[in-house]
Amino acid sequence: MNERTNESAQSRSENVTWHDSAVTREAREERRGHRGAVLWFTGLSASGKSTLAVEVEKALFRGGYFSYVLDGDNVRHGLNGDLGFTAVDRTENIRRIGEVAKLFATSGALCLTAFISPYRADRDRVRELMSRSRDFVEIHVSCPVEVCEERDPKGLYKKARAGEIPNFTGIDAPYEAPEGPEVVVETNVYDVEACVEQVLDYLKNHGYISSESRLRAVSG
Repeated sequence: MNERTNESAQSRSENVTWHDSAVTREAREERRGHRGAVLWFTGLSASGKSTLAVEVEKALFRGGYFSYVLDGDNVRHGLNGDLGFTAVDRTENIRRIGEVAKLFATSGALCLTAFISPYRADRDRVRELMSRSRDFVEIHVSCPVEVCEERDPKGLYKKARAGEIPNFTGIDAPYEAPEGPEVVVETNVYDVEACVEQVLDYLKNHGYISSESRLRAVSG
């Protein structure tokens, strides 16, 4: 157990009880017409995670599906604003967002998360958090670091190379690629539209979204 987790465990209140909702998950999913799940986009900075997650969400919304994106930068503005980028803080960052994503999934939503989430063990722990084994869809946004560095829309790689950003994933901190993700999208090979279709096809083929008419609306 790391130091931060240990402190959290020691300060945790013992007088708490989980309260189940009076509205079941099954009822929520039936009302919305689709399964709840977490679509976990993971990859290097500038690999296209946020762009792809946003475009998938837009397509789902157009098709009438209940979805929401949790973006790495946005979450660090509020919920995880107290965390840095050490290995310990990265683990806690993913743990917290995993718990939030689980709540979204159990509400019947399709929750899309766009985080580097560099450590395989942290992503596996989020998968284990889920109420159902199929709730976690790991999507590896695969892109060579040299291509990400060429894109560098925020100038982060340049700063990392100059020593201004320590512990930068892909430069002086590791990224552990998924070993068996549900989906692999190669953003250095295919354009955004093709990658969106690849994700939507997976959701359709595995029963997360099943309406043919809605999928045509998404594609159009």
